[in-house]
Amino acid sequence: MIKAIVCDIEGTTSDIRFVHQVLFPYARERLAAYLRQHQDQPDVALALGELRCEIGQPAADLPSLITTLFGFMDQDCKSTALKALQGMIWRDGYQQGDFRGHLYPDVAPQLETWQREGIRLYVYSSGSVQAQQLLFGYSDAGDLRPLFSGYFDTRVGAKRDISAYRAIAGELKLPPADVLFLSDTTPELDAARAAGWLTCQLVRDLLVADVTSMHPQVHRFDQIDLQEMAQ
Repeated sequence: MIKAIVCDIEGTTSDIRFVHQVLFPYARERLAAYLRQHQDQPDVALALGELRCEIGQPAADLPSLITTLFGFMDQDCKSTALKALQGMIWRDGYQQGDFRGHLYPDVAPQLETWQREGIRLYVYSSGSVQAQQLLFGYSDAGDLRPLFSGYFDTRVGAKRDISAYRAIAGELKLPPADVLFLSDTTPELDAARAAGWLTCQLVRDLLVADVTSMHPQVHRFDQIDLQEMAQ
C-alpha cells in the first residue's frame, strides 16, 4: 500500500524550461553582486564555508569563490553550496514578484487529492530545500506548501545514488515498498527501485513511451493509478 509519494521537480511537477530559462539566468545575473553585498550574513557565510570545503580550499577569497560558482553553473554541477546560494537569490525574486513557480496544471489538483486520501507528500530535488519551498510556496497555483510533509535535497545524497533513497525511507519511517517516487529521469528511478521503492516515470513531452525505461510511464499526474502501481 502506498503511504508516501516523493516528487522530483524538473520535468515532473514543473517544466524544466522554467528552471533553465528563468531561475538559472536570474541567479547568474545577480550572483556576484549578491555575494559582495551579503557575504557576512550567517546563511551566506555558511554556504560559502561549505563551498570552500567542497573545493578543498579553506582560505579561498570571495573573488575566487565567485569564479568557482560561475564554473559550477557552466558545468551544471550539483553543488550543495551553489544550490543554497541560488535559493537565497531566488527568494528575493519570488518575494519581489519577478516570477512565480511554474507547475503543470495537473499537479496541484492531484496533490490535493492524494493528501485528502491520507498519503504523505514529499519533494526530493537537486535544488535546495529552500528553493523547493519557494517554488511551491510562490507557485502559479498558489501556496502549496501545506500539502507537503517534508523536503529533501542533495544533503541526503545524490539523486542517482541508491543510498539516498534508503536514507529518505529511513527518515520517513516507512518500508521502501510503501513509497512511490515520481521522476522524469530514468537513472534516478533506477536508483529508487534498487532501494526497494515503487517508481513512476513522467514522460510529459514524449508522444510515445520511452522503450529504454523499465518503469511505468504516464504523461500527467492524473494518469497515475496508485492501486495499479502498488500491485
